[in-house]
Amino acid sequence: MANSFLVTTAIPEPGLQLLSDAGRVTVLPEPPGYDALAALCASGDYDVVLTQLRDVIDAPLLAAARLKGVSNFAVGYNNIDVGAATRRGILVGNTPGVLTDATADIAMLLILGTARRVVEADRLVRDGKFLGWEPELLLGRDVSGAVLGLAGFGRIARATARRALGFGMEVLFAPRPPGDRPVSEAELGEFAGKVRQVPWDELVARSDFLSLHVPLNYQTRHLVDAAVLARMKPDAILINTARGPIVHEDALVDALRNGTIAGAGLDVFEDEPKLAPGLAELPNTVLLPHVGSATVPVRSEMARLSAVNAVAIAEGRTPPHPVNHLAKA
Repeated sequence: MANSFLVTTAIPEPGLQLLSDAGRVTVLPEPPGYDALAALCASGDYDVVLTQLRDVIDAPLLAAARLKGVSNFAVGYNNIDVGAATRRGILVGNTPGVLTDATADIAMLLILGTARRVVEADRLVRDGKFLGWEPELLLGRDVSGAVLGLAGFGRIARATARRALGFGMEVLFAPRPPGDRPVSEAELGEFAGKVRQVPWDELVARSDFLSLHVPLNYQTRHLVDAAVLARMKPDAILINTARGPIVHEDALVDALRNGTIAGAGLDVFEDEPKLAPGLAELPNTVLLPHVGSATVPVRSEMARLSAVNAVAIAEGRTPPHPVNHLAKA
């Protein structure tokens, strides 16, 4: 019997072709709701479902699922209850290591865009309100010489640090906020002597730009809440290209309205695609629609990785990029 794949949202090539070469592929015409997806996963018609971050694959769905595996078209997998999948003998795969530079570019774009008030400037020109050069028109702030604080110091944070150093920024980091662990000079590698580790509380207090690069888990959910925002500089800017729920979005709206901090650049949101009430109306923000990985080469490679994961799982092999491992009988 041929392998069968359910794709909840069409993915770029070569992903669909790789799946087609390995079996029967069903691509849903529009993203499924939870109940529809649960019914499809329980139908027994599919070996592997290829999911997106918006697809909720929780314990109740997995309890009824008749699947060999789930291949997530993303590096993150917070949409999947991996523990429940493991208990049910369902493999999970993801697409790590391919979007580092693209996401770091977006982080740097948000730093520059918020600092120089790019969205406000663009709107002013498009609205026909640009009347010529003026000495105090849309004054922003310098990036060169500013302190960039990196919450987390994994691949994307390091790539962001590399870019920031090129802009003459002072780079500080806390490797695993809210906790700490010492990072040796040897572990820093190329960054030894160029960046400095500080405790999380100091990072919050000293950063001109606080950029978030931590995974979403029980420790980091609402890592940046009202208390953290209150400890930031009043002229500081928050940057988030990681996961939306790391920031308490309602608290952020209040902080931006009240001048607790100066601005925010966000590519992710707490309850995507919804925004916290009032966020979209704030002029001191740059808001992007989760496009950190949105380049043609990156999305193509994500499609390839998610497809090869799905094919391997369907054929009874461990996927090249497993999130979990199943106990052998």
